[in-house]
Amino acid sequence: MKDIIKKAEILIEALPYIRALNKKTVVIKYGGNAMISDELKHSVMEDITLLKFIGVNPVVVHGGGPDITHTLKCMNIESEFINGLRKTDKETMEVVQMVLVGKTNKEIVSLINHVGGKAIGISGIDDNLIQCEKLTLPSSEGENIDLGYVGNITKINPHILEVLSQGPYIPVVAPVGIDKNGQSYNINADTVAAELACALKAEKLMLLTDVEGVNSSKEGQQIANALTISEANGLIEDNVIVGGMIPKVKGCIRALESGVARTHIVDGRVPHCILLEMFTNKGIGTMIVKEIIPYYDKEKL
Repeated sequence: MKDIIKKAEILIEALPYIRALNKKTVVIKYGGNAMISDELKHSVMEDITLLKFIGVNPVVVHGGGPDITHTLKCMNIESEFINGLRKTDKETMEVVQMVLVGKTNKEIVSLINHVGGKAIGISGIDDNLIQCEKLTLPSSEGENIDLGYVGNITKINPHILEVLSQGPYIPVVAPVGIDKNGQSYNINADTVAAELACALKAEKLMLLTDVEGVNSSKEGQQIANALTISEANGLIEDNVIVGGMIPKVKGCIRALESGVARTHIVDGRVPHCILLEMFTNKGIGTMIVKEIIPYYDKEKL
C-alpha cells in the first residue's frame, strides 16, 4: 500500500505543472547519447507521447551527427569540423540531407508511433519552414571561414507546425533549411530548436545533451539547478561556461528574450529525463529563466 500511495504522491506533485503546461507548446531538441541507446530512445519517445496525451503540444527537433559521420565514413568521405560546425561541401550536404530527412527523422517518427503517438516527420524545407542563408564565420585573421552549405536562419515560417501540433500530431523536424534559390543547408539542431521555440511562442525549450546540466563553478563540477539570464551571461564571461555549452546557453537566452517562459538543459542519458525535469519540483538539469517566477506558490526554484 505504501508503494501505491507513493505513486499517487508523484502524480499529485506533477499536477500544478500539468495545469501550467496544458495546451502550451514545448520544443524539445533530441540528440546526444539519448539517440544511441535503444533503452533511452524508448524512454524519450514515451515521455514525448505522454506529453501529448496530457494536453501539452510537443515539437521535436533532432540532431543526427553520429549517423552522418558513420555514413560519410562508409562512403570514404572525411568529416571536418570548424568551431563545432561540420564543414559541408556539396557531396557532404547530399549525405546530410539523406541521413537527417530520410533516415534519422523517419526512425524517430516510427518510434513515437510505436509507443502510441501520432508523429509526422518534416524538415525545414517543407512549407519553407526554415529559411536561411549561407553562414560565414570570421577568422582571427579577419577573413571569413567558408563552411560550405551550413545555414544561418533568416526566417521561420511556423504555420505548418502550428497546424500539426494544434491537432493530434507530434511534429518531428529535421534541421535542414532552404535559401531563396532553393538550395538546402545543414543547420545546427540546437539553433533550430531555439528559433522554432521563439517563432511558436513556446512555453518551454528543452535541450537534451550528454552532461548533467550547466556548471556554475570554476572550482569543480557543480551543476546549477536554476540560472537567470544575467547569471548565465556572467558564467560565460568568467569562462565557467565553455565549449559546446556556450551555443546551448546562448540559444536558451535568445529564446527567453523572445518570450519563451522557461528553458532547460537536461541530461539525455537519464531515463525519462523529460518527465523528471518538467513535472518534478527539484528537476534533474539546469533551468534558465529571465526571472524566477514560480508556477505555483510552493514551487522551490
